[in-house]
Order: sequence, then structure tokens, then C-alpha cells
Amino acid sequence: MQAYHPLPEAPAPDAVVVKLYRSGDMIKGYVRKIARPGEDDTIFPGEEMDPDDALRLARTHAEGAPIYVELLEDVKWDDRWGVLQPAETPRAL
Repeated sequence: MQAYHPLPEAPAPDAVVVKLYRSGDMIKGYVRKIARPGEDDTIFPGEEMDPDDALRLARTHAEGAPIYVELLEDVKWDDRWGVLQPAETPRAL
């Protein structure tokens, strides 16, 4: 089963982000790839899609890069989508 990660404050370039949000009574998503500094992120495609489709699209574009998930509004992770790893906590120096 695919593992996903919560979106960090500053995701690395080439990482893929799936944003899941409410659209009426449905959960929708879109996918973007984080660009290098000074460039614009790439959005695949520009329309909203179902979570399963968005996550599948993210896997095809990740090419080994991490896949991050951003849950907006009151969207809760559904374990049928895969495994959402716990957020990393900052380490004390």
C-alpha cells in the first residue's frame, strides 16, 4: 500500500502534493509538482478530481519523489487511500 506524508512547511522541489478539499458534499483533489525556486509549480491537470484519481495521478508523476497530502477544511484521511505517515516533529538541538 502506498505511503503518503503530511505536507511540510517547505516541501522539496520535485515533490508532488495532493490537495484534498470539500466541494459541496464531496471530497475533491488536485495535484501539483513543487518547482525549483524561481519557477512556477506544475498542476496536473487543472480540474478537480476524486481523491483516488488524484492520488493515482500523483504516483505516476512522483518518479521516486515524496508524495505529500494537504487536507483542507474538515477533510479526514481515509485509510482506503493508502497510509498517511505521521507528521515529523521538529527535533531539539
